Amino acid sequence: MAESIELTENQKALMRMMTVFFVMERAHNLELAKIDLNLPQASALYLLKTAKEPMTPMKLARMMHKEPHTVSALVHRMEKYGLVTTKRDMQRKNWVRVSLTKKGEEAMKRWSTTTVVADTFSCLSKKELEALYEITRRLHNKNLQVLRQMRISPYAEPLFW
Repeated sequence: MAESIELTENQKALMRMMTVFFVMERAHNLELAKIDLNLPQASALYLLKTAKEPMTPMKLARMMHKEPHTVSALVHRMEKYGLVTTKRDMQRKNWVRVSLTKKGEEAMKRWSTTTVVADTFSCLSKKELEALYEITRRLHNKNLQVLRQMRISPYAEPLFW
């Protein structure tokens, strides 16, 4: 007979939050697929559109909380689809600037019409939405702190399991 394992309240809360996130992520990706986008592309387009300064793949990676090589590959694919352009920075030759193309701007407009998943928040009151925002802000900050503590220095000894 299998041994019973009891999760803590925090572990149960994490599992619940992750389940909700995965369901919403799947639904949103299906919604975005109808306009030939996916969630990482939509996120990158949004960040590029709202950026107050020129963007590099490294800045995008930091803002998306992704590894630089992951965002670099994403930018490369998006460039292939004509959503963004990249060009070398003339002052800092080792930097690449990423910017939206006209097709990327049009994709942003199409994305703004995808509201089915976002509208699921309408089941919450204004007060509940404000509470959700505050809760997720605090969880975000705490998890960034945890990530910083868990981050292994590239110069540290490799871990062997």
